[in-house]
This record gives sequence, structure tokens and C-alpha cells, in this order.
Amino acid sequence: MGKEEIKLAIVDDEELVVKLLEQFLSTIENYKVVITAFDGSEFIEKLLVTEEIPDIALIDLRMKNMNGIETVTELKKTHPEVKVITISSHYKTSFMGYMMKVGVNAFIPKGVAPKYVVDVIESVNTRGYYFTEEQIDIMRNQISSSAPEPVLDENNLTTREQEILELICHQYTAQEIADKLNITKKTVEGHRTNLFLKTGVKNLAGLVIYAIQNNLINLKDFNLSNTTT
Repeated sequence: MGKEEIKLAIVDDEELVVKLLEQFLSTIENYKVVITAFDGSEFIEKLLVTEEIPDIALIDLRMKNMNGIETVTELKKTHPEVKVITISSHYKTSFMGYMMKVGVNAFIPKGVAPKYVVDVIESVNTRGYYFTEEQIDIMRNQISSSAPEPVLDENNLTTREQEILELICHQYTAQEIADKLNITKKTVEGHRTNLFLKTGVKNLAGLVIYAIQNNLINLKDFNLSNTTT
């Protein structure tokens, strides 16, 4: 049995980039490019009429008519389930926090090797996010080593939710978490939904940011073994 098909969208105002990326990704066994667009507004229009909704959208940050931030914001209103990888020549790690806040699952620069792009897509598809060591270091350095332990009350996370959050941060999938904790995948997904509601974040990448900012995980143990740098 082959891998499950991953439907992709490519949005970039450089036609050559779109065509080359489409050509390359179409050669990957389980990848299918279902939408290409040369600006954000065209992408949103196509998304509203297509019969095949992409699982993951690769979106340029700086585009005419509707830039990447505006595109992601609009996308999340109509199709919040679509994961987003921002690929930009205007990559700055200082943008990372805001990108995650609006719902981006990964943020990488243009000019990387094709295999790197595939690694990022695979990570976002299976785990919901992708971070480089550099990005983790930035998040780590933004947190004081003397930051106080968070005070937990009835509005904060339960012990089980904290346990699941830690496993998400260590890149376990919902099924892997279920197997590890001897619970059903549906139960894991229910806890994950509660985590989204309680933390106010939009996706798994946001949960990782939340966990780091609130000292809910040990950064020394943060698992990057399944990512490429």
C-alpha cells in the first residue's frame, strides 16, 4: 500500500518559481499539486471553487495584490485546516513569532535544496509543524532562565493535557501519542482541541510556541532528530 496522497498548493508571484516547484514536487510519488497561483487573491479565488482542497499550501511572503500575511489570514477564515509553509526570499527569523501567530506551520527561506523542501512538507504533514535548530534557539533565547513556573488554575491545562502537549513538542503524531498513553486517537484529538481552545493558538506550531513561552517543556530535551537543518 502506497503513501497517502498529499495535495499541495503553490502561491508565488514569480512564475518561474511556481513552475519549477510544481515540476519538482509533481515527481514525488505521493504528491499532487492541485492549485498554482501567482498572488494571494488568485489563490483564494481558486480555493473557493476547487473540488480538491490542498492539505498544505506553500506561500510566498511578499507578493503583489495580496501579500503572504494577508493571504494566510484570509485562508484561515475559510479553510483553517489547510497547513501553511511560508517560503520567502525576505526570510527573517524575527518574523517567525508573528507567522506562527497567524497560523503558519513552517517558515523557511527561498534558495534551499529541493530535498529540504520535501523534508519540511513531510514534517508539516505528519507532525503539524517544522522548526529549524536556529528557530528553536531564537525561542529559547527569548525566554529568561529565571522565568517563574506558571501558576496552574482551573482555566489552565490538566495533567493529561500537559502530557499530550509535551509529546506534541517531541514530534509524536496523534496515533503515536495514543499508542504511548494507551488511549484512542480520538481521545488524543479531543485533548488537542481543548489545548487549542485554552491556549488560543491556531495549530500545532502555535502549541509548541506556547509551551516554550510558558516553560511547560524542557528545551534541552526538545527533539529535532526528525528535522533537517
